Amino acid sequence: MRPDRAISGHVFRVDGKRRSVWRAKYRLPDGRQVQTTIGRVWTERGRPPEGYFTKRTAAAWLRDVLDQAERGVLPGMVRTGRSFAEAAEEYLRYLADDRQRKPSTVRDARSVIRNHLLAPFGARRLEDITEDEVDRWARRLGADRPLSNATKRKLIVIFHGVMTRACRVYGLPANPVAKVEKRRLTAPGAIDVCSPEEVHALVRAAASEQDAAIFLVAAFTGLRQGELVALRWRDVDFAGSYIRVTASYTKGGVSTPKSGKVRSVPMAPEVAEALARVGQRERFVGPDDLDFVGQVGGHLDASALLRRYRAALRGAGLRPLCFHDLRHTFGTRVIGEVDIRRVQEWMGHADVQTTMRYLHYAPRHDDAAIIGRAFAIDRAKAGTSRSSA
Repeated sequence: MRPDRAISGHVFRVDGKRRSVWRAKYRLPDGRQVQTTIGRVWTERGRPPEGYFTKRTAAAWLRDVLDQAERGVLPGMVRTGRSFAEAAEEYLRYLADDRQRKPSTVRDARSVIRNHLLAPFGARRLEDITEDEVDRWARRLGADRPLSNATKRKLIVIFHGVMTRACRVYGLPANPVAKVEKRRLTAPGAIDVCSPEEVHALVRAAASEQDAAIFLVAAFTGLRQGELVALRWRDVDFAGSYIRVTASYTKGGVSTPKSGKVRSVPMAPEVAEALARVGQRERFVGPDDLDFVGQVGGHLDASALLRRYRAALRGAGLRPLCFHDLRHTFGTRVIGEVDIRRVQEWMGHADVQTTMRYLHYAPRHDDAAIIGRAFAIDRAKAGTSRSSA
C-alpha cells in the first residue's frame, strides 16, 4: 500500500526529574499523527543497554518506523479486527481440514498454543504484535523452566505458522515472527543399545508373556512404541514371515506411522514364536483385534507399559535404557547385514540421513587389513629406493 499523504516525523528529547527519554512524533499515511516514547536517553560510552537510545539510534528507530509506514506494514495501520486467539483457532482448523495433518500433529500444535502462546498474545489484536515484542518473547523461552532447543524451535515454528495464516486470511500486512532466529538444533548424541544377550535377559524379566513379546518384537523389528501398540493380527503374516506396519497409536489417537507410509518388516523366527504364544490366549485373537491389548481389548496404556519396562530392566540387572533404545538396537544390528536403503525401508525413515547414524555400527573386519596392505606397498617402494641409493 502506497501512502496517500507524505510521511514525516522527528525525534525530540524530554527531560524529566528522574529520567530523560527520547520521543517521536510522526504522521501516518491516513493523516493520523502519532506521538510515542522510544526509550530512555543514553549518554554514557559504550553500547546502550536494552531500552536505552542515543540520539543517533533513536533517529534510526524512527527511520525504520517511517519505512514500515511507507511500505504499509507498520503495526496498527491495518485493522484486522481479529485477536491472536482467533487466528490460532483458524490455524488449527487449517491444519486439520485443509492440510489434513495427523490428529497427533494438530493436538501437539494446540498444546503449544495453549501452554506457550495464549497467555502472552491471546487477547492481543494481530496488528499490535510487533517484531520487538516477539523477539523478547523468543529470548525469554526457557526462563521459567528448561526447554530444549528443539522445543524452542517448535514453539517459534508454530507461532510463525499462526501469523502466516493470519496474513493470508485476515490481511495482516507482515508476519512479526518472520525474522525471529530459530534455535540451532544440536547433532544427535550417541545412542545406547542392547546386546542380544541383554534383549533376552529383558524378555525373561518381563512381568507377563505379553510384555515379553512386546520387548522382543521391539528389538527384533525396530517398530516404534506407538506402532507396536497399534499392531493388529491382520498385520501379522506368519506364512510370509513379515509384519505390516499400518498405524500408530499416540496420545490417545490412531494415525498413520510417523513417515506417513505403510511398510513391511521381516519377522524373525523368534518374533513369530513370541507372537504365536500371545495368540494362544482365549480372547482378542480375531483379525481386527490388537496383538497387545489393554483392558477389555483396548489399546495399551503407554505410561503403564513404560513402568513395567523399567521394572523389567531393573529385574534383569540392566542399565537404564529408553524404550526407544530397543528400536536403536534393531538398527545397529541389521546395518551390518544389509544395505542402508533396506534398513531405511524397514525402519520407516523418511530421510536416509536418519538411517546413516547407524552406519558406524556396521562391522567392517577387513578395514585394518586394507590399510595394512596399502602401507605395505609403500614400505616396499621405500625399500627399493633405499637400495638404489
